[in-house]
Amino acid sequence: MAELLRGAPVAASLTEELSYRTRALRSRGIEPTLAIVRVGERSDDLAYERGALKRAERVGLTVQRVLLPADCAQEDLIAAIERVNADASVHGCLMFSPLPPHLDEAAARATLNASKDVDGITPGSLFGLYAREAVGFAPCTAEAVVELLDRSCVALEGSRVCVVGRSLVIGRPVSLMLQDRNATVTMCHTRTRNLAEECRRADVLVVAAGHAGTIGADCVSSGQVVVDVGINWDDEAGRLVGDVAFEEVEPLVRAITPVPGGVGAVTTAVLAKHVVEAAERASA
Repeated sequence: MAELLRGAPVAASLTEELSYRTRALRSRGIEPTLAIVRVGERSDDLAYERGALKRAERVGLTVQRVLLPADCAQEDLIAAIERVNADASVHGCLMFSPLPPHLDEAAARATLNASKDVDGITPGSLFGLYAREAVGFAPCTAEAVVELLDRSCVALEGSRVCVVGRSLVIGRPVSLMLQDRNATVTMCHTRTRNLAEECRRADVLVVAAGHAGTIGADCVSSGQVVVDVGINWDDEAGRLVGDVAFEEVEPLVRAITPVPGGVGAVTTAVLAKHVVEAAERASA
């Protein structure tokens, strides 16, 4: 049986470290604060918000919620973001997306100050990630992958890593972050020729394809570490599943993340980390 790389212990360790840093900030009169901007009441947004609020409480963050109706006007959303930008007491902002289709999401993202963008959604944050400069922050889920590997003592330097997925949320940013750790990264996607062969060559396989069961037994080899970032609802099974066919793959590899209970459990801890870092940067 493969070792299960669970996210809860990683999140707990990170939360404990962040609580010390938060207390240090508060001792200097600095109250690390997260603003959550949410339009409407999408069920997945509400679920993530509940998790973020719980994590913030454990770390010692203050949270301000900016709630707008699903039919709000573009100017109302922009005004709300500009108020967050102008509020020196707010160190980080999480804006839920996707936004309702009548809103210009690109304009909303561009309005948010990169220094307060704690989920890597602004052009400035993406520039900082690609240029390796401290401008904004990486997307939380992408960084959660790296935190989970690091804190599970998975060696990255010199390792061959295959990333399946090319989104700006996970695939592209995590490939850059892994290269920064001196891993040799191959980026693939669902249209890659000989995808299974490319996956089998890797020491570490990160799967963020966005499709349930993309990676099966033919894509893995013994000794691999498999990180499944996917979250999909399986109507037939009546449960959440990843992008990896877990029952097929788990007996064949060295270690694998479960879904749920893997990367997703670390994401809110990384969000809290970014708020603390934003507060530290602002007070430096």
